[in-house]
Amino acid sequence: MNLAHLLEREALRDPVRPALFHGTPCVATHGEWAKRAARVGAHLRAAGLQPGDRVLLFMRNHPRYLELLFGAWWAGLVVVPVNAKLHPRELQWIAGNAQARWAFVTADVLPDPAALSGLDGVMDADSPAMDAWIGGGEGLPAITGRAPGDTAWLFYTSGTTGRPKGVMITHRNLMTMGLTYFNDVDAVAGGDAIAYAAPMSHGAGLYAIPHLMAGARHVVPASGGFDAAELIELGRRLGPLSLFAAPTIVKRIVDEAEAQGLTPAQCGESFKTIVYGGAPMYAADIQRALRVMGPRFVQIYGQGESPMVGTALSRAQLADTAHPRHAERIASVGVAQTPVRVRVAGPDGGPLQPGEVGEVLIQGDSVMAGYWQNPEATAAAIREGWLWTGDMGALDADGFLTLKDRSKDLIISGGSNIYPREVEEVLLTAPGVAEVAVVGAPDPEWGEIVVAFVVVQPDAALDSAALDAFCLDHIARFKRPKRYEFVVALPKNNYGKVLKTALRDRS
Repeated sequence: MNLAHLLEREALRDPVRPALFHGTPCVATHGEWAKRAARVGAHLRAAGLQPGDRVLLFMRNHPRYLELLFGAWWAGLVVVPVNAKLHPRELQWIAGNAQARWAFVTADVLPDPAALSGLDGVMDADSPAMDAWIGGGEGLPAITGRAPGDTAWLFYTSGTTGRPKGVMITHRNLMTMGLTYFNDVDAVAGGDAIAYAAPMSHGAGLYAIPHLMAGARHVVPASGGFDAAELIELGRRLGPLSLFAAPTIVKRIVDEAEAQGLTPAQCGESFKTIVYGGAPMYAADIQRALRVMGPRFVQIYGQGESPMVGTALSRAQLADTAHPRHAERIASVGVAQTPVRVRVAGPDGGPLQPGEVGEVLIQGDSVMAGYWQNPEATAAAIREGWLWTGDMGALDADGFLTLKDRSKDLIISGGSNIYPREVEEVLLTAPGVAEVAVVGAPDPEWGEIVVAFVVVQPDAALDSAALDAFCLDHIARFKRPKRYEFVVALPKNNYGKVLKTALRDRS
């Protein structure tokens, strides 16, 4: 099993079908994509790389990302996708830890290739040398065979609590993810198009797999990044787009649609499906998104260790406003996706009753093989076949999972457990609040106190007393923040996740 066979299959089945787009122009058919990937693979093999060797991708979103990704797989290599916003020193650490031999980069994210001087080769994806690699030649050289359990994607975690860990994702893991998309997320047809508005080094890039399976089109915006107006116009010109986005990106798309005065039907001309995940989507935000853009949203919950596969909250479930528990369901992350089991466990691994909060566990063919060269971390994360996610949540009697927080985000104040997300959900409904993040701060009397960092809507007037009164009307007194910090913006990483570690340092 080698994921490159998916590309070979589409190239043989329909070589002239448009595949890769940079903005509106098509830059490669499926046949051309496969030939370019095969040539990349052949050059890497000729350079002495052996099956299982690691190749870094340190690039902005770029149509060649997919050519290089599948080229590395064609040669039986392991791809190491790296966040394009990392510091060169962080890149160097990952390259060294992964024992990478080769890297493909773009000059805008790595102006000085000498930062990776220890590798056998560093190539700029926009260079004449790269053009020569992918040009010329006919036919498709043989794909290097790989076993289902061989690593395909060595993904490094964010490392917010220390050095990142390399998550070994196998060909089986990603094949499982791709097939699951059709059953639990969305149907895909050959005329569909996926747009890469979020970094291709993470979940957005992985969704290339199910769309390749269907022979769909792959669109990299001309800007190479996220621009809501650009996406709306791209969808109008190419046909409705699907995409994966963090909730912050979804919010900006909704803001733009509202600013343009678009109706839900007009939004449907630009967007087929927006899959969101990677961070909490608050109930108030998804309700507004549905109101402005209509039923074109699906939520997924997974993590790097079980990429894109955990639970899903379907389009139909989000739109089922007549259901008596609709409010609770849209605040959940849905039910277990088809190939996995999901349960909530206490510290000893024992089962909990519906509604009880514990750690979320996942078991199935999407779960990683382990952490790269880190058996201790692997043993802590995977126990008796179950992945301990570090996320806290509760299952209801119908199997819907509601996340509370990461276990490390739990606040224990005066002996009582307080889940920041519950407080955030309330504060986001307060008049004048644009964004909020809640963390715990050390306190000599209570152990920890609740601190809320609040971004105020433009032209709104807010103070601590008003927010305190609002909280007292909606949640238990012990859960309300003891302190409010008004800030211009919340610190976030490249994927839209709030950096609570940075907020704790400030609290």
